[in-house]
Amino acid sequence: QVQLVESGGGTVQAGGTLRLSCRHLGDIFSIYDMSWYRQAPGKQRELVASITTGGLLNYDESVKGRFTISRDNVRNTVNLQMNSLKPEDTAVYYCSARKSITKTWWGQGTQVTVSS
Repeated sequence: QVQLVESGGGTVQAGGTLRLSCRHLGDIFSIYDMSWYRQAPGKQRELVASITTGGLLNYDESVKGRFTISRDNVRNTVNLQMNSLKPEDTAVYYCSARKSITKTWWGQGTQVTVSS
């Protein structure tokens, strides 16, 4: 029903910038709350940022002031602008789409590596 395809990951030096993009396929994008999660090696998956169907935003404290989530309901994409990257940001980043409290879809993930 829903497919999520992430892109934009890569390797960057500390202080650098990356922009992740997630393309949403298979359903009406505008009715889904969208989020970015990340999972570092040996750690649990954690919420990075989210944006609701109405445009309300939420960020993890560790990325406030550095990351910005946005959505484009015409192109059916959600983006994550990541500035001032730190080595601690190194992880696989996953796009997530939620239609209800019990219905969530996940992308395959894109690797972000920040070197010191």
